[in-house]
Amino acid sequence: MMGCKYGTHRVIEPKGVLPQAAYKISNDMDTIYDNEILIDVMALNIDSASFTQLKEEAGGDVEKIKAKIFQIVNERGKMQNPVTGSGGMLIGRVEKIGDALLGKRDLKIGDKIATLVSLTLTPLRIDEILSVKLDIDRVEIKGKAILFESGIYAKLPDDMEETLALAALDVAGAPAQTAKLVKPGQSVLVLGANGKSGMLCCYEAKKRVGPTGKVIGVVRREEAKKKLEELDICHEIIIADAQKPVEVLNKTLEANGGKEVDIAINCVNIPNTEMSTILPVRDEGIAYFFSMATNFTKAALGAEGVGKDITMIIGNGYTKDHAEITLQELRENKKLRKVFEEMYAK
Repeated sequence: MMGCKYGTHRVIEPKGVLPQAAYKISNDMDTIYDNEILIDVMALNIDSASFTQLKEEAGGDVEKIKAKIFQIVNERGKMQNPVTGSGGMLIGRVEKIGDALLGKRDLKIGDKIATLVSLTLTPLRIDEILSVKLDIDRVEIKGKAILFESGIYAKLPDDMEETLALAALDVAGAPAQTAKLVKPGQSVLVLGANGKSGMLCCYEAKKRVGPTGKVIGVVRREEAKKKLEELDICHEIIIADAQKPVEVLNKTLEANGGKEVDIAINCVNIPNTEMSTILPVRDEGIAYFFSMATNFTKAALGAEGVGKDITMIIGNGYTKDHAEITLQELRENKKLRKVFEEMYAK
């Protein structure tokens, strides 16, 4: 029994759309299609924007967060936050490989993998939530998930803890896209520079701009600035509220010799930061929105409203070799790896 390679055979409502756009998909794990892979799930890494919203709605109450996650998955057949629209990713062991995929994937039963497609399109059944780790956006569970034929994944590496690898792979698209976008001699602004994706983007950008470029990190607090200074992954670090675009603009100009930047990368996990990304960018520059809290209507109309002729890029979580690029960053930079181990490898 073959299904659509993109998973439309699992869509329940509304018919005719892809699983990510669907309100409800089938999470029946009793039988799998010949071109599906069944995963015994160990943990979910919830998207930062989604997890922040869930925590705020629940007032930090773990039991309320658990109940909300159960409600979403039971209702939708997948983990897609109805407020943010975002999901996350998972790790687990390969339990079964459909007959049509046997020998066509570098996988065998028992392999531990991280899915590199969003939970917003992944059929998921949660049997039990074992723990919620509030500080690292992780939910440990017993459950099952389906990877479609088109789904991408990464086998977890042998040279680092699985929790460390998962934390990096969760945001792998951001530093890999940064590697493609940033050129020698450019000035780059990274909003949310102290988060997972922000730190990786800063490191990659600094490597790419070379000795004649500049990487400017934006953080909200002094302690975050100190952490970035110790990592030495930015040339300049400014403290500003990413929801206040004029403040961000003025501090960016001050840090960049009065000039607008070539590229701005948005890695924040809160809404209403579109204009803080757009305003500091020069005409014909690039604004890269990796944040899933971005409202792209606000970005488009906002750029028009201030007369900015810039290229705006949606933060595609996938780009070629993104898993390898991101894991290699942690291997290259011992300080960055140590911070990730302390913060996320728990």
